[in-house]
Parts: sequence; C-alpha cells; structure tokens
Amino acid sequence: MKADETRRKIVIAADHLFYEQGFENASFADIAQAVEISRGNFYYHFKTKDAVLAAVIEYRLDERKTMLRLWELEEDNPANRIKNFINILIANQTKIMAFGCPVGTLCSELAKLDHALKPEASGLFTLFAEWLEQQFAELGCGDQASDLAMHLLMRSQGVASLANTFQDAEFVRREVEAMYKWLDQQCPPKRPM
Repeated sequence: MKADETRRKIVIAADHLFYEQGFENASFADIAQAVEISRGNFYYHFKTKDAVLAAVIEYRLDERKTMLRLWELEEDNPANRIKNFINILIANQTKIMAFGCPVGTLCSELAKLDHALKPEASGLFTLFAEWLEQQFAELGCGDQASDLAMHLLMRSQGVASLANTFQDAEFVRREVEAMYKWLDQQCPPKRPM
C-alpha cells in the first residue's frame, strides 16, 4: 500500500472512531487495528494523536466543502440548497441517533478538554454558518441572513442532540418538516412583474 493511501486510510478510520468512540477514547491501537497496519507503520504517518486529529478535522472540512459545492452545482434555488442541509438529519438519522452529530460531538468534546485544536474544529460550524448565510442572502433575506443561518444551524444541532438522547426517528421527521415550513416563511414574497 502506498504511503499516501495508507495515510488516507488512517485518517478515514480515525474519523469514524473519533465519531463513534470519541476523540479521547479512540487509541492509536484502535486506529491501527481498523486500518490493519502495525503501530510502527502508524507512527511513520502520525507521531501524535493531535496530528491525527488535525488531519481528521482537515478531512472533514474538505468533505463538507465538497458536499456544499456539489449542492450549489446541482441546485439553482438557494431554498432547495438549504433544504439539502436540513435533509442531513434524515440522511444520517441512524448515525445521529446512535452517536449524535459528528461536528457537534467533536466540538463539544474538544471544548470540554480545552483542546488546542478546538478552534480548528469549530471551523466546521463556521463553514456551515457562512454557507447558510450566503444561501439566505441569495433568497433576499438581507440583513437577517446571518441570524437566519445561525438559527437554522442551532435548530439542526438541537434536533441532532435530542434525536441522540431520545432515539425517536418520528421526532426527527417532524422537526425536518417543521424546518421546511419555517424556511418557506423566511423567503420574501415575490413581487409581481
């Protein structure tokens, strides 16, 4: 296996383990076992767990940026792009119910640890907040675009947290529908031509 390919497999395995077990609980040995490499080979690629975490955060940012660009390419309507964001709750419902939101849980854990990479991890939320603000601005929401973006981000995080707590798939579905209705109310009325 080539070095770049091994490194990528380590990052992807660490991403899954940090999400499912938590950053603090996932060990080098767990990650090496998941990739089926020796610890020595693991250390060749990453000397510290913080280096793995930095690579995981970068990987998550790249994945989310790619997802957002794809939504922009596939959909001209900013309201529908926002609905794609809301749909993450449905698309990832099983994992969210089992482990919470991958962004929220990582940021929360790093905040509790007062970890040095906490600001980098919060960049994941910043990415979503700025992207949502852009979508609301394109909808014509003007000065409210930033507030609306933060409200939707907060609401989706609340749904993810409660879905994880109560394990209620019907709750997730109802909240997604309520967010659709809320979004429709935020769109300025179209003026007659």
